[in-house]
Amino acid sequence: MRIRLDLSYDGTDFHGWAAQPGLRTVQGELAAALATLLRVPSVDLVCAGRTDAGVHARGQVVHTDLEDPPPPEVLVRRLNGILPADVRVRRAAVAPVSFDARFGALWRRYAYRIADRPEAVDPLVRGHVLAWPRPLDLEAMNAASQLLVGRHDFASFCKQREGATTIRTLDELSWDRDAAGVAVGTVRADAFCHSMVRSLVGCLVVVGEGRRPAAWAGEVLAAEARSSSVPVVHAHGLTLEEVAYPPDDELEARSLQTRAKRVRDE
Repeated sequence: MRIRLDLSYDGTDFHGWAAQPGLRTVQGELAAALATLLRVPSVDLVCAGRTDAGVHARGQVVHTDLEDPPPPEVLVRRLNGILPADVRVRRAAVAPVSFDARFGALWRRYAYRIADRPEAVDPLVRGHVLAWPRPLDLEAMNAASQLLVGRHDFASFCKQREGATTIRTLDELSWDRDAAGVAVGTVRADAFCHSMVRSLVGCLVVVGEGRRPAAWAGEVLAAEARSSSVPVVHAHGLTLEEVAYPPDDELEARSLQTRAKRVRDE
Protein backbone atom coordinates (compact mmCIF):
# COMPACT_ATOMS: atom_id res chain seq x y z
CA MET A 1 0.00 0.00 0.00
CA ARG A 2 1.41 3.39 -0.97
CA ILE A 3 1.32 5.86 1.90
CA ARG A 4 1.81 9.62 1.69
CA LEU A 5 3.31 11.35 4.72
CA ASP A 6 3.32 15.12 5.21
CA LEU A 7 5.93 16.24 7.70
CA SER A 8 7.72 19.19 9.22
CA TYR A 9 11.16 19.42 10.76
CA ASP A 10 13.64 21.79 12.28
CA GLY A 11 16.77 21.23 10.22
CA THR A 12 19.19 22.73 12.75
CA ASP A 13 20.60 19.45 14.03
CA PHE A 14 20.24 17.44 10.82
CA HIS A 15 22.76 16.82 8.05
CA GLY A 16 19.97 17.29 5.53
CA TRP A 17 17.25 14.93 4.38
CA ALA A 18 19.23 12.15 2.71
CA ALA A 19 20.49 9.23 4.81
CA GLN A 20 24.27 9.24 5.32
CA PRO A 21 26.30 6.70 7.29
CA GLY A 22 27.17 7.96 10.75
CA LEU A 23 25.24 11.22 10.39
CA ARG A 24 21.86 12.28 11.75
CA THR A 25 19.43 12.91 8.89
CA VAL A 26 15.68 13.34 8.54
CA GLN A 27 15.39 10.30 6.27
CA GLY A 28 17.37 8.24 8.75
CA GLU A 29 15.15 9.21 11.70
CA LEU A 30 11.89 8.66 9.83
CA ALA A 31 12.99 5.33 8.32
CA ALA A 32 14.15 4.09 11.72
CA ALA A 33 10.87 5.11 13.36
CA LEU A 34 8.83 3.33 10.68
CA ALA A 35 10.99 0.20 10.93
CA THR A 36 10.51 0.16 14.70
CA LEU A 37 6.76 0.69 14.44
CA LEU A 38 6.23 -1.94 11.74
CA ARG A 39 8.87 -4.34 13.08
CA VAL A 40 10.66 -4.62 9.74
CA PRO A 41 14.41 -4.39 8.95
CA SER A 42 14.17 -1.26 6.80
CA VAL A 43 11.80 1.09 5.00
CA ASP A 44 12.39 2.89 1.69
CA LEU A 45 11.36 6.54 1.51
CA VAL A 46 11.04 9.00 -1.37
CA CYS A 47 10.75 12.73 -0.61
CA ALA A 48 9.62 15.74 -2.62
CA GLY A 49 12.76 17.78 -1.94
CA ARG A 50 16.13 16.62 -0.60
CA THR A 51 16.79 19.54 1.74
CA ASP A 52 20.41 20.38 2.58
CA ALA A 53 22.00 20.41 6.03
CA GLY A 54 20.39 23.05 8.23
CA VAL A 55 17.38 23.67 5.96
CA HIS A 56 13.94 23.40 7.56
CA ALA A 57 10.62 22.10 6.25
CA ARG A 58 7.02 22.87 7.04
CA GLY A 59 5.56 21.07 4.01
CA GLN A 60 7.81 18.14 3.11
CA VAL A 61 6.05 15.24 1.39
CA VAL A 62 7.21 11.61 1.46
CA HIS A 63 5.88 8.39 0.03
CA THR A 64 6.59 4.83 1.08
CA ASP A 65 5.16 1.40 0.26
CA LEU A 66 4.07 -0.56 3.33
CA GLU A 67 2.49 -3.95 3.87
CA ASP A 68 -0.58 -3.88 6.10
CA PRO A 69 0.05 -0.50 7.77
CA PRO A 70 -2.20 0.74 10.60
CA PRO A 71 -4.93 3.27 9.76
CA PRO A 72 -3.50 6.70 8.84
CA GLU A 73 -4.52 8.43 12.08
CA VAL A 74 -2.97 5.62 14.13
CA LEU A 75 0.17 5.71 12.01
CA VAL A 76 0.57 9.44 12.67
CA ARG A 77 0.07 9.08 16.42
CA ARG A 78 2.46 6.16 16.79
CA LEU A 79 5.15 7.65 14.57
CA ASN A 80 5.12 10.92 16.49
CA GLY A 81 5.46 8.92 19.68
CA ILE A 82 8.72 7.45 18.37
CA LEU A 83 10.21 10.34 16.42
CA PRO A 84 12.36 13.01 18.10
CA ALA A 85 10.72 16.35 18.79
CA ASP A 86 12.38 18.12 15.84
CA VAL A 87 10.48 15.94 13.32
CA ARG A 88 6.68 15.72 13.23
CA VAL A 89 4.40 13.80 10.89
CA ARG A 90 1.46 16.11 10.30
CA ARG A 91 -0.66 13.82 8.16
CA ALA A 92 -0.76 10.33 6.64
CA ALA A 93 -2.97 9.12 3.83
CA VAL A 94 -3.35 6.17 1.50
CA ALA A 95 -2.18 7.35 -1.93
CA PRO A 96 -2.72 6.01 -5.45
CA VAL A 97 0.03 3.68 -6.64
CA SER A 98 0.86 6.32 -9.27
CA PHE A 99 1.65 8.91 -6.59
CA ASP A 100 5.35 9.81 -6.53
CA ALA A 101 6.42 12.41 -3.96
CA ARG A 102 9.41 13.42 -6.07
CA PHE A 103 8.47 13.07 -9.72
CA GLY A 104 4.76 13.77 -9.33
CA ALA A 105 5.19 17.27 -7.89
CA LEU A 106 4.05 20.27 -9.90
CA TRP A 107 6.12 22.73 -7.88
CA ARG A 108 7.94 23.32 -4.61
CA ARG A 109 7.68 26.56 -2.67
CA TYR A 110 10.41 27.76 -0.33
CA ALA A 111 10.64 30.83 1.89
CA TYR A 112 13.86 32.56 2.89
CA ARG A 113 13.64 34.89 5.89
CA ILE A 114 16.02 37.76 6.65
CA ALA A 115 15.89 40.16 9.62
CA ASP A 116 17.72 43.21 8.25
CA ARG A 117 16.53 45.72 10.85
CA PRO A 118 17.44 45.74 14.56
CA GLU A 119 13.78 45.72 15.60
CA ALA A 120 13.12 42.60 13.46
CA VAL A 121 15.91 40.51 14.98
CA ASP A 122 14.21 38.13 17.43
CA PRO A 123 16.51 35.76 19.37
CA LEU A 124 13.61 33.34 19.74
CA VAL A 125 13.58 32.61 15.99
CA ARG A 126 17.29 32.96 15.32
CA GLY A 127 17.44 29.35 14.11
CA HIS A 128 15.01 30.08 11.26
CA VAL A 129 15.70 33.69 10.31
CA LEU A 130 18.99 35.08 9.02
CA ALA A 131 20.09 38.18 10.93
CA TRP A 132 21.61 40.65 8.44
CA PRO A 133 23.64 43.67 9.59
CA ARG A 134 22.60 46.07 6.82
CA PRO A 135 19.15 47.19 5.55
CA LEU A 136 17.94 45.69 2.28
CA ASP A 137 16.05 47.48 -0.50
CA LEU A 138 13.24 45.07 -1.32
CA GLU A 139 12.11 47.15 -4.29
CA ALA A 140 15.51 46.67 -5.93
CA MET A 141 15.49 42.97 -5.01
CA ASN A 142 12.08 42.52 -6.60
CA ALA A 143 13.24 44.26 -9.78
CA ALA A 144 16.22 41.90 -9.94
CA SER A 145 14.03 38.90 -9.15
CA GLN A 146 11.86 39.46 -12.20
CA LEU A 147 14.90 39.01 -14.44
CA LEU A 148 15.29 35.47 -13.10
CA VAL A 149 11.70 34.25 -13.39
CA GLY A 150 10.99 31.81 -16.23
CA ARG A 151 12.57 28.75 -17.80
CA HIS A 152 16.34 29.17 -17.84
CA ASP A 153 19.62 27.37 -17.39
CA PHE A 154 20.42 28.19 -13.76
CA ALA A 155 24.01 26.90 -13.92
CA SER A 156 25.18 30.18 -12.36
CA PHE A 157 23.19 29.37 -9.23
CA CYS A 158 23.69 25.60 -8.92
CA LYS A 159 26.40 23.22 -7.82
CA GLN A 160 26.81 21.16 -10.97
CA ARG A 161 26.31 17.41 -10.72
CA GLU A 162 27.62 15.18 -13.45
CA GLY A 163 24.94 14.23 -15.94
CA ALA A 164 22.31 16.47 -14.31
CA THR A 165 20.63 19.35 -16.07
CA THR A 166 20.48 22.81 -14.49
CA ILE A 167 17.47 23.92 -16.54
CA ARG A 168 14.56 24.82 -14.29
CA THR A 169 11.30 26.76 -14.52
CA LEU A 170 11.20 29.44 -11.84
CA ASP A 171 7.54 30.38 -11.46
CA GLU A 172 7.83 32.94 -8.68
CA LEU A 173 10.55 34.94 -6.96
CA SER A 174 9.39 37.87 -4.86
CA TRP A 175 10.09 39.74 -1.62
CA ASP A 176 7.83 41.26 1.01
CA ARG A 177 7.89 41.99 4.74
CA ASP A 178 5.85 40.09 7.30
CA ALA A 179 4.13 41.61 10.31
CA ALA A 180 7.38 41.56 12.29
CA GLY A 181 9.28 43.43 9.57
CA VAL A 182 11.23 40.36 8.46
CA ALA A 183 12.07 40.28 4.73
CA VAL A 184 10.55 37.10 3.29
CA GLY A 185 11.58 35.81 -0.11
CA THR A 186 9.10 33.45 -1.79
CA VAL A 187 10.68 31.09 -4.31
CA ARG A 188 8.57 28.65 -6.33
CA ALA A 189 9.73 26.37 -9.14
CA ASP A 190 9.07 23.00 -10.73
CA ALA A 191 12.27 21.78 -9.09
CA PHE A 192 15.55 23.09 -7.69
CA CYS A 193 19.12 22.03 -8.17
CA HIS A 194 21.68 21.86 -5.37
CA SER A 195 22.12 25.20 -3.50
CA MET A 196 19.96 27.04 -6.08
CA VAL A 197 17.66 28.91 -3.68
CA ARG A 198 20.48 29.99 -1.38
CA SER A 199 22.49 31.23 -4.37
CA LEU A 200 19.53 33.14 -5.80
CA VAL A 201 19.00 34.81 -2.43
CA GLY A 202 22.72 35.58 -2.16
CA CYS A 203 22.63 37.34 -5.53
CA LEU A 204 19.57 39.36 -4.56
CA VAL A 205 21.04 40.38 -1.21
CA VAL A 206 24.00 41.91 -3.07
CA VAL A 207 21.49 43.96 -5.08
CA GLY A 208 19.47 44.80 -1.97
CA GLU A 209 22.53 46.25 -0.28
CA GLY A 210 23.12 48.51 -3.28
CA ARG A 211 26.45 46.91 -4.19
CA ARG A 212 25.15 45.95 -7.64
CA PRO A 213 22.28 47.22 -9.84
CA ALA A 214 19.20 45.08 -10.44
CA ALA A 215 20.36 44.33 -13.99
CA TRP A 216 23.36 42.46 -12.58
CA ALA A 217 21.12 39.51 -11.64
CA GLY A 218 20.28 39.03 -15.32
CA GLU A 219 23.96 39.18 -16.22
CA VAL A 220 24.78 36.49 -13.67
CA LEU A 221 22.02 34.26 -15.07
CA ALA A 222 23.19 34.76 -18.66
CA ALA A 223 26.79 33.79 -17.79
CA GLU A 224 25.66 30.21 -16.98
CA ALA A 225 28.71 29.74 -14.75
CA ARG A 226 29.29 29.95 -11.01
CA SER A 227 30.99 33.12 -9.80
CA SER A 228 32.60 33.98 -6.47
CA SER A 229 30.73 37.31 -6.63
CA VAL A 230 27.50 35.46 -5.84
CA PRO A 231 27.43 34.39 -2.18
CA VAL A 232 25.54 31.32 -0.98
CA VAL A 233 23.61 32.45 2.09
CA HIS A 234 23.30 30.38 5.26
CA ALA A 235 20.99 27.37 5.25
CA HIS A 236 19.06 28.19 8.43
CA GLY A 237 17.02 31.00 6.83
CA LEU A 238 15.48 28.58 4.32
CA THR A 239 12.25 26.58 4.79
CA LEU A 240 10.45 24.23 2.40
CA GLU A 241 6.90 25.50 2.81
CA GLU A 242 4.71 23.60 0.34
CA VAL A 243 4.68 21.03 -2.44
CA ALA A 244 1.80 20.85 -4.95
CA TYR A 245 0.54 17.83 -6.90
CA PRO A 246 -1.97 17.37 -9.73
CA PRO A 247 -5.28 15.51 -9.36
CA ASP A 248 -4.98 11.75 -8.96
CA ASP A 249 -5.90 11.02 -12.58
CA GLU A 250 -2.98 13.17 -13.78
CA LEU A 251 -0.29 11.81 -11.46
CA GLU A 252 1.13 9.20 -13.85
CA ALA A 253 1.38 11.67 -16.74
CA ARG A 254 3.07 14.21 -14.51
CA SER A 255 5.66 11.68 -13.33
CA LEU A 256 6.51 10.74 -16.91
CA GLN A 257 6.83 14.39 -17.88
CA THR A 258 9.11 15.16 -14.94
CA ARG A 259 11.39 12.18 -15.59
CA ALA A 260 12.08 13.44 -19.13
CA LYS A 261 15.26 15.53 -19.29
CA ARG A 262 14.57 19.24 -19.26
CA VAL A 263 15.65 21.23 -22.32
CA ARG A 264 15.91 24.94 -22.88
CA ASP A 265 12.97 26.59 -24.62
CA GLU A 266 13.80 27.78 -28.12
